[in-house]
Amino acid sequence: MAVAAGPVRAQTASIIAPSVADGGVQTAPASSPSSSSAASAATPTIYFTADEMPAFPGGDAALLRFLSGRLNYPTAALDKRLSGKVFITFTIDSEGHLHDPRVVRGLGSGLDEEALRLVRLMPRWTPGKIQGQPVWVTLTMPIVFRAL
Repeated sequence: MAVAAGPVRAQTASIIAPSVADGGVQTAPASSPSSSSAASAATPTIYFTADEMPAFPGGDAALLRFLSGRLNYPTAALDKRLSGKVFITFTIDSEGHLHDPRVVRGLGSGLDEEALRLVRLMPRWTPGKIQGQPVWVTLTMPIVFRAL
């Protein structure tokens, strides 16, 4: 059994977006234009890319150690020798907390649920920043499962 996490990418309408270096900042409106200004102040704007993207504490190597140390490969997936990538999307708020993790593209046989469980266990991330200010950023992360 092995698990790996690929590079975390910013989410767009297609499943994975180009890297931050490829383009500017895109925003998803957090509220409709007809909302009152008080409501829009309370609801944060969620970005898909940022000047500084959110990062797992300790970097990619720490993320791999975190995932591999907590992985419970589902028996149903092992019986089927099922391997592949589960794509999880989630939002990192301005304090580094994860919100709304969900499967974008899964494999079934318990691997989707295991990927969600692993993401929900993650500690606070370093938040993304735009012009030095922490912002909410939505990410899509592949978690690779390999049945050995």
